[in-house]
Amino acid sequence: MTIVTGSTTAIITPFKNGKLDEQTYAKLIQRQIDNDINAICPVGTTGESCTLRFDEDIRCIEIAVEVCKGTNTKVLAGAGSNATHEAMRIAQQAQKLGVDAIFSVSPYYNKPSQEGLYQHYKAIADCVPDLGVMLYNVPGRTGIEIETSTVQRIYDNCKNMYGIKEASGSMDKIVALHKAMPELTILSGDDATDYPSLLCGGSGITSVTSNLLPDMKSKLTSLALEGNFEEARKIHEELLEINQVLFCEANPIPIKAAMYIAGLTETLEYRLPLTAPSVENMKRIEKVMEKYTIVK
Repeated sequence: MTIVTGSTTAIITPFKNGKLDEQTYAKLIQRQIDNDINAICPVGTTGESCTLRFDEDIRCIEIAVEVCKGTNTKVLAGAGSNATHEAMRIAQQAQKLGVDAIFSVSPYYNKPSQEGLYQHYKAIADCVPDLGVMLYNVPGRTGIEIETSTVQRIYDNCKNMYGIKEASGSMDKIVALHKAMPELTILSGDDATDYPSLLCGGSGITSVTSNLLPDMKSKLTSLALEGNFEEARKIHEELLEINQVLFCEANPIPIKAAMYIAGLTETLEYRLPLTAPSVENMKRIEKVMEKYTIVK
């Protein structure tokens, strides 16, 4: 079982004329590799997974595996759904494609009980017993919190569940998780709390901002994990404005706009119900981006 840690990027999914832009997608992944990102996270929520068809979902994972093959960059693939059988289906297919591990967002909209969450994740972990599994807690988007006691229960009963992507924005939650399970791999899923999460026992990050600035995010993470917190803090502070503006509307609306402005994608397309940012926010994003050097 591979345990993925360090800097990971929740990669966007580029579209062209309504279809997956495979060529651009591969280039975006290669750019992450070239800038020392430790793992690519295809088809997470930043990758608009909830509006991808199953075949598109799997193709994205397949491309990520192909591009990362033979490199030091791993593939931590999204395998989440509010239907347990569908999450299991994606997890099993991802395993066949050769991903290093999967992460699975908590079921959205249907708001299961903690018992339901436990049964959901146990079913996913059990269907891919040789593959590492990470939980993904993002209550602001799913409407449900994976409580620390539930994480503990899953961790104790599913030997391949090794970690959690924690995007609640709560430092108390990260401290509680680390205290209860010191060996649990915790990845910050919130760019604003990357640095403090690493200070409090986190093992890495899953970043939206690193789509645009992978060099800065990979350096911040490696410095913090080496114990050079002062230099890591300086980078975190430098990233403050871009981290803020990239969440001026619902993710991934601003980051896809920023990637288009930077010339990293040829088109600016979303899947409905997502649409392009307002004219005002587009200008805000562009203005903030002028303060950063974006490596092509």
